[in-house]
Amino acid sequence: MNKEERDYAIRPNKEELKREHKALHALGRELVELPESLFATIPLSEYAKDQIFAAKKFKKSALQRQLRFISSLMLEEDADAIREALRLVKLPHKKEVEQFHQLETWRNQLIAGDNMIFNEILESHPIADRQYINQLIRNANKEAKQNKPPKSSRMLFKYLQELQKTTI
Repeated sequence: MNKEERDYAIRPNKEELKREHKALHALGRELVELPESLFATIPLSEYAKDQIFAAKKFKKSALQRQLRFISSLMLEEDADAIREALRLVKLPHKKEVEQFHQLETWRNQLIAGDNMIFNEILESHPIADRQYINQLIRNANKEAKQNKPPKSSRMLFKYLQELQKTTI
């Protein structure tokens, strides 16, 4: 095997390089969209952080140029450590969203008249006020029939939120 053949054998193919660069570009975009307050735990050089903060001020084509520059800076950074830090930063938010959707589902099922969910909530939250929840459900159904704003539905959701916070 001569020197040229060895060089080609060692060098990664172009598609692989493009995929890596695209992944770094996506990582850079994700970092630009992240609030500045969450950057404390992300392992980045000060220069890279400054460039990311600067990109937040740019519009359209200037932002695209800056993102390409940030992705080239990411080549020098530890991308895996940054991805892991991003995952850990976003984890609490993901849990909040899941809890929010769970509460919405409970509220909708309670208003629809699902007694199993009602009993499940009362079992898991012994401090829950059965009469108050029933009153909110009745009022929410009444408001829906009369095409009124869903005030009781919102109140039921807030009450379920309070119940969930007290058990955590």
